Amino acid sequence: MKDFLETDHLIEERLYINGEIPLIRFRLRDKEGRLPTIILYHGWSSSKESQRLRGFILANLGFQVLIPDAINHGERKALINYDSENSIKYFWPTIIRNIEEAKEIIDYAVDNLAADKDRIGVIGHSMGGFTAAGVFTHHDEVKTAVILNGSYNWQGANEIFLEALGVESTSDFQEEEKIDSLDPMNNLDLIINRPTLLLHGFNDQVVKIDSQRVFYEKIRPLYSDQSSIQLIEYINLGHFVTTNMMEEAAIWFKKYL
Repeated sequence: MKDFLETDHLIEERLYINGEIPLIRFRLRDKEGRLPTIILYHGWSSSKESQRLRGFILANLGFQVLIPDAINHGERKALINYDSENSIKYFWPTIIRNIEEAKEIIDYAVDNLAADKDRIGVIGHSMGGFTAAGVFTHHDEVKTAVILNGSYNWQGANEIFLEALGVESTSDFQEEEKIDSLDPMNNLDLIINRPTLLLHGFNDQVVKIDSQRVFYEKIRPLYSDQSSIQLIEYINLGHFVTTNMMEEAAIWFKKYL
């Protein structure tokens, strides 16, 4: 791993939670006390290493940033390829496992990495956005979330995925049942009035914006402070994370963490 991101004022280190979950940690070298902490989730076919620059940016703003590898990625038995067949087989199980492991990461960060238990945030792109949405929904200790080209509307997004792949279902009833039970869209009561920012490319053809719009239009009227839930659409942008997106994310975390 290249070391060009570490500076005199910032530390980058590689850790393993309970010997199982590899992650990269960024933190300011001289910052003392409990740290506002952001867990950054990578996308499908990606890895923690590919998110280092984003972690570096957020850490320089004063946040501790933890970037874990998901199963089937990075150091955790990465797939040989990430084609449509493997997408159908592994995409949702990977997200579900991320959600199940989130409590372990959070507890470890609080107990061992000086994370402030009242200032935990999550962010993710693409599959990482689905993960961040699920972690935020089902872990109320997470104070805020930023979703980059992902979705809180899992069923709606999954229907679009399957249609694009030309299949009707994952053919695994238990998996579909699990997805349905965890789907943030089916758990709106767990989200209402908790701050979340949705950033999405208008022309995203990988995770189309439609499902995220449905979620936003349904939940926003339920917020007492509607400024604490925002959907920003980026005209002419596809499935990418831009400098503007990172700036919006940084401003959001500064406000809510």
